[in-house]
Amino acid sequence: MGRPAGWTTKMTGRPAMRSPGTPPIRRNIERAFWRKIAEGLTSEDAAVACGVSGPVGSRWFRQRGGMPTIELGPGSGRYLSFAEREEIALLRTQGCGVREVALRLGRAPSTISRELKRNAATRCGRLEYRASTAQWKAELAARRPKSAKLATNEPLRAYVQDRLAGAVRAPDGTQAPGPEVPAWKGRNKPRRQDRRWASAWSPQQIANRLPVDFPDDSSIRISHEAIYQALYIHERGGLERELVTCLRTGRALRVPRARARQRAQGHVTPETVIGQRPAEAEDRVVPGHWEGDLIIGTNRSAIGTVVERTSRFTVLIRLPRMEGYGVEPRVKNGPALAGYGAETMKDALAAWLTTLPNHVRRSLTWDRGKELAQHGKLTSETGIKVYFADPHSPWQRGTNENTNGLLRQYFPKGTDLSRWSERELEAVAASLNSRPRKTLGWRTPGEVLGEHLHLDQRTDVVATTG
Repeated sequence: MGRPAGWTTKMTGRPAMRSPGTPPIRRNIERAFWRKIAEGLTSEDAAVACGVSGPVGSRWFRQRGGMPTIELGPGSGRYLSFAEREEIALLRTQGCGVREVALRLGRAPSTISRELKRNAATRCGRLEYRASTAQWKAELAARRPKSAKLATNEPLRAYVQDRLAGAVRAPDGTQAPGPEVPAWKGRNKPRRQDRRWASAWSPQQIANRLPVDFPDDSSIRISHEAIYQALYIHERGGLERELVTCLRTGRALRVPRARARQRAQGHVTPETVIGQRPAEAEDRVVPGHWEGDLIIGTNRSAIGTVVERTSRFTVLIRLPRMEGYGVEPRVKNGPALAGYGAETMKDALAAWLTTLPNHVRRSLTWDRGKELAQHGKLTSETGIKVYFADPHSPWQRGTNENTNGLLRQYFPKGTDLSRWSERELEAVAASLNSRPRKTLGWRTPGEVLGEHLHLDQRTDVVATTG
């Protein structure tokens, strides 16, 4: 027969509470997780720091598109927390009354009374206060579902979608379909493959263009952040997740700023930062201070570029691939076979630097790339001091950056740089070093460096004979 319908209501005086199912994520844990993400931690590390498993953190991050869906600021304290609800359950089990519980928690008795009536469980035909069930029901009642603007405003959605993912058209209005691309699988844009052609306005461009195109319609307004949320958070509605492929980055998940800025820089020690470089390197009067970097080509090919600050004299260093590249499988933490690993880079620079006179080996300023992680061994073998520029500060190596721009005339981006021989690199370097420069009074870098070397030799002779 079973029990008649409504028996729980008759016994408890309240409608039956439906099963909460899977325990929900507590807001304080979710806030802590996203705060850790904002600090730059990975999804797994952020989850473990908050007391949940790593796979759970990865799932949270993926399901929300890499963006928090709640406010991350601390709670106001107006509403009961989960810890307070646990305290209420414990005190009620001990037989404490409503006023005594309120006194111990520092809350009004009416607050405790309402909590016990509203959020008590109705299992087994009697009212029982359980902290986890009460927290679940309170969060369920606190939800204020609000439809996204792009989901309810059809003209606005059509405008945003057309500017973001509209067709590319020729000046005469005909559509240019672009290349055939595979279906989106929820991943980032493919590397070195065709991408979908679209009008591809950025969300910021779209948001700031709306007042220009619709000056009299204030309902056609939206912030660029709301567009990003509509793209990355699927439940917001309005825009399909697939449209992230129309963004310049093409990321399937939004990357927190702190994580995007992180780079492994353990090889940069306090004594090797550019602030420790001798002051004489700044005025470019004393020769022997060099700047270096890599220019990268396809198939993990590269050429080392080193430029002397005073004369702008350029040296190109060939970085051939190591034996086994493209044949042997990659070994985790093994040697870099592409040709510009730390050990290979150190050996190539040392072989060139040892051919220079000692007084022209004063310092070398490099980008923060890991290819110069063996700078300590380079200094011990050659005697040259190595310094690293600050992050995201290419102007601190402006001479080298300008030279790399000139070299792209000979070694364009998207080409294989490993095919050029040592002789050919020397020819290109000689071409640059024999080109007159305005900053040198229309003298060439080769002439300026030669004058310094000749002057230093005469000084040494005078000092020896004197």
